[in-house]
Amino acid sequence: MVQEVGLDKLIRDHPFFEGMDDEALELIAGCAANERFDAGQYVFREGQPADKFYMVRHGSVALEVRAPGRDSIVLQSCDDGDVMGWSWIVPPFRWKWDARATRLSRLVSFDAICLRGKLDADPALGYAVYKRFVRVIAERLAHARLQMLDLYGIGKE
Repeated sequence: MVQEVGLDKLIRDHPFFEGMDDEALELIAGCAANERFDAGQYVFREGQPADKFYMVRHGSVALEVRAPGRDSIVLQSCDDGDVMGWSWIVPPFRWKWDARATRLSRLVSFDAICLRGKLDADPALGYAVYKRFVRVIAERLAHARLQMLDLYGIGKE
């Protein structure tokens, strides 16, 4: 028998939301939904409106940058438990890269308009969420830097 786990429990138990009180988690869960992506399917594309962020429940999603005249460059793979998608909090709210499922992936999505409204109405909640996303942004920048060093062979003779 398969046991159903509610979104509120998944969110409550996720390290990204650690330390947030029940009321805040309930507000956030009100903006959440389950989504499924098959291998090769895009979760989002660079330049499109960033209308969600995602938590990977199961699967793997490659964050990719399109490069003229060559294959896409994988910046990072997001796997079980990872959070992806910070463009929803930075105007003009457009994706900065592609996200493509590399195998069957089940994600929890969080609606950006719903969540931004709640964060604007509750500055303490907004601060708590933004603080968590600063870590996500810093991690993405670090991975992008490493890929650039590898791509251009910096430090190699």
